[in-house]
Amino acid sequence: MNQSSWGVPPQAGYWGPSDQGPVQGAAPAGPAYDAHHAQQTRPMPIVPDEPAHGGDQDDDRGAARTGGPLFRDETPSTPPFQAPSQNPQVPQNPQEPMTSAAQPAPAPQKRSAGRDLGAAIGVGVGLGVVIVASLFVVKAAFVGVIAVAVVVGLWELTSRLAERKSIKAPIVPLAVGGAAMVVAGYVRGPEGAWVAMALTALAVLVWRMTEPPEGYLKDVTAAVFAAFYIPFLATFVAMMLTADDGARRVFAFLLLAVVSDTGAYAVGWRFGKHKLAPRISPGKTREGLLGAVTFAMAAGALCMQFLIEDGTWWQGLVLGFAVAASATLGDLGESMIKRDLGIKDMGTLLPGHGGIMDRLDSLLPTAPVVWLLLVLFVGSG
Repeated sequence: MNQSSWGVPPQAGYWGPSDQGPVQGAAPAGPAYDAHHAQQTRPMPIVPDEPAHGGDQDDDRGAARTGGPLFRDETPSTPPFQAPSQNPQVPQNPQEPMTSAAQPAPAPQKRSAGRDLGAAIGVGVGLGVVIVASLFVVKAAFVGVIAVAVVVGLWELTSRLAERKSIKAPIVPLAVGGAAMVVAGYVRGPEGAWVAMALTALAVLVWRMTEPPEGYLKDVTAAVFAAFYIPFLATFVAMMLTADDGARRVFAFLLLAVVSDTGAYAVGWRFGKHKLAPRISPGKTREGLLGAVTFAMAAGALCMQFLIEDGTWWQGLVLGFAVAASATLGDLGESMIKRDLGIKDMGTLLPGHGGIMDRLDSLLPTAPVVWLLLVLFVGSG
């Protein structure tokens, strides 16, 4: 590099490509310089090397912007020709070395799981203890656990609808009808669940008549949807419980759903590169879905072979595949609802998980699938 490549002629004590002292005949720098000399001595900005972007992280961060400065450290407001003493890019003290604008590249960040794993694991273990204890000690107690989860889920959903969409689905008939629906499914089977569902919808229509007619249609429509989405689907868990080996059926259902979710999370977090449904849930990948299917099918084969009476391993493979598919669709379905509402979680009741609905999203649509397949494979008794 020659001496003029720095943009400012070397002076006594001013460092250049080589610290060899002043150059004979060099014109002094200062305000007395005319425009011709100022043009020749305008400092060349130092452009730092751009880090290479590759893979899925390519974007337009390194693209040139139309109408912007030619160099990164130029500002459009700086006059094109200035005396060195007036240009902020030239050191005012000639004894100070010129500093480079290049900054060190930021250290790569560790991959984050996105949630407080400690809290999530603690809450998950606590819920598991409550569920298993109520499931294998007293069946009626587990029916009560389902009813409580349904009521809390209805409250979360209707609260978010009111906050984000101004939809006032009546919570009182929904909560009473939802709890009654679970009990009716346990006591009377599918017929009882359908009757309770119809009565709940009728109660919603009548209850809403006590308020002004504005928004009546959207309110009752949302309420009927909530009644079907949460308590009606949850009744299939209660109906599984009525079989002689009902506790083991419900345990297998919960275990497969958890294994599917864990497989999707572990494989997707470690190997996920190809988005499954980026417009709905950007965090889900095809690799994660493959992990969910693999884990659930393996767990299903073990459950049907050793846990369910008269079950066989190949039935478990079918059951595991169906659980992975329905759980993924249920998760995507709730993601659609949350995106429409503009929220991340349905609630904050469970640290590390969100709300109750953020845990029921994959369980609710999976319950009727597992109930039906178990009835087809080993019967309802």
